[in-house]
Amino acid sequence: MSRVLLISDLHLSGERPATSERFFRFLRDEAAGAQALYVLGDLFEYWIGDDDLGEAFNASIAGALRSFARDGVRLYVMHGNRDFLIGDRFCGAIGAELLPDPHLVDLFSTRTLLMHGDTLCTDDHDYQAWRRVARSSAWQRDFLSKSLPERRKAILELRERSKEVVAAKPAEIMDVNEAAVRDALRRHAAPRLIHGHTHRPGRHLLEVEGEPRERWVLPDWYGRGGYLALEQAGAQLIRF
Repeated sequence: MSRVLLISDLHLSGERPATSERFFRFLRDEAAGAQALYVLGDLFEYWIGDDDLGEAFNASIAGALRSFARDGVRLYVMHGNRDFLIGDRFCGAIGAELLPDPHLVDLFSTRTLLMHGDTLCTDDHDYQAWRRVARSSAWQRDFLSKSLPERRKAILELRERSKEVVAAKPAEIMDVNEAAVRDALRRHAAPRLIHGHTHRPGRHLLEVEGEPRERWVLPDWYGRGGYLALEQAGAQLIRF
């Protein structure tokens, strides 16, 4: 039976070996034989540039994905807020297509809008301001001009500051804004939206312009982890 699987927010790093092993098992067991696998952002805890592909941990993840794609599963990757510096070199190495955010695709005859989800969190003004800076060509050009050790040190410092900032924010502003969700569905004329980022997995039903719509939120892998499986018969959110 044809299946499409979607994951996000794995936040893979050498500091969390159990999660990496869970990912390898997922590729070998649950995802084997799927028609396609979509990674909707934050595959890695952080990514400092494709020239770090040779680092041992990164190479192990890339190798697993390359073997997985060679078995005939179509592989798609979208940027997250932690790994937005993933580029063509990495995607070429693993046999994946890098998708824009947002991205429209027909999945089992349903027009589906795929997003990482961070652009929907419009109430978090500080984050949106930082996102505009970090996604600018000027910031990325300056960052990538630094040595790998300099970049790694800078990212680790940013992570520590981010933890402090997030801890001080009201939880509700880090969730999606309902108006932003409705606007995205309206603009793209999509009955279904799938995203990650918020770490609040579930299915949400809503109406936009009198038409029924659904929003699926993918689970993060800090805790149980999981994925969304789509088939002709419907969708199922599966937790490990």
